[in-house]
Amino acid sequence: MSAASLTAALKDEAHRLGFELCGACPPVEPPGLARFHAWLSAGRAGEMRYLVDRAGAYRHPRYVLDGVQGILMLAKAYRSVEPQQAGPGEGRVSRYAWGLDYHGWIRKQLRQLAQFHRRCAPQARVRGVVDTAPLLERDFAQLAGLGWIGKNTLLLNRAWGSWFFLAALLTTEPLEYDEPFQENHCGTCRACLDACPTGALVAPHCLDARKCISYLSIELRGPISRELRPAMGDWLFGCDVCQEVCPWNRRTPVSSEPAFQPAAGMNPVKLSELFLLDDEAFRLRFRETPLWRPGRGGLVRTAAIVLGNRPDPSAVSGLICGLGDAEPQVRAACAWALGRHDRPAARPALRQRLAAEPEAEVRREIELALETPTQGPFTACHTSRRTSG
Repeated sequence: MSAASLTAALKDEAHRLGFELCGACPPVEPPGLARFHAWLSAGRAGEMRYLVDRAGAYRHPRYVLDGVQGILMLAKAYRSVEPQQAGPGEGRVSRYAWGLDYHGWIRKQLRQLAQFHRRCAPQARVRGVVDTAPLLERDFAQLAGLGWIGKNTLLLNRAWGSWFFLAALLTTEPLEYDEPFQENHCGTCRACLDACPTGALVAPHCLDARKCISYLSIELRGPISRELRPAMGDWLFGCDVCQEVCPWNRRTPVSSEPAFQPAAGMNPVKLSELFLLDDEAFRLRFRETPLWRPGRGGLVRTAAIVLGNRPDPSAVSGLICGLGDAEPQVRAACAWALGRHDRPAARPALRQRLAAEPEAEVRREIELALETPTQGPFTACHTSRRTSG
């Protein structure tokens, strides 16, 4: 097959498999490589050492597939229903994580697309990837004509906004390349920068992951900085604020893909249930979802932060239970949260735990919690989406 006919066939099959956007680009050094390396050198990746360790491999797609001659960039939309307001004792989850883990769905479709490719070109070597390989997907998506990189660092498309996942199919066969997307339609808009409560968007197109609520609630493996905890608001997992305020996301189409529809109890999540999960119960509930990523300790830690930000009487028993958790980060977060409650049981539980706590860092959290003035009774005021980012 010619490059043109192979590309057309692959695009038709990709659309049939459920990808809304598809474009082809050459395997070149990504335009944003220098910016990416500067970002890593500035330490803005935080604890995501896998990015630093593989920094050299991002230089060219041949480190993902030797002999690559073409890249087919794909996008799968995931916007479904609108988020429900989180009530007392509940936490919000980023839209992309309401259903099944997107990696599984996309990898299945990529395998089918790769099989189709091999039928068209039996001599080809093909590899499908979805955000786990050293490939700057957004750069190549822009080269493939799918959109532009917005000030919130996400790829934006005029029709689909940013509510989509990116994936790539690399091939040793030449493809007919699409024109790169040249325009930038963000203009003078600062909605995403101004809405981020932690200041993680330090400048247009520059995210400091160490301050980002998505990083804090998903990637960070230790305690969350005391200075950033209040700004996390009611976000249990991830954050959608910079997307929710983006004008290009106001009227995007809705996906009908069942895998991305909200599972029961995910929009939002009742937090008190999380403190009762042991490792096996956590595995059974979250193993096939994105919430598996931070692990039980990371998820329960963040649940405690949310309950500290929104004190409610129903939360106290779960937080007291968490004071005895096996993981120090959970005990520390629960201590911080209880220090912000005015319920009678909170202070005695903190003092009792202080007498038994072996970890110095957790002891310090308990001591500070006992010194912290309480916030007073919970009111039914909902945390604004723009004050949690």
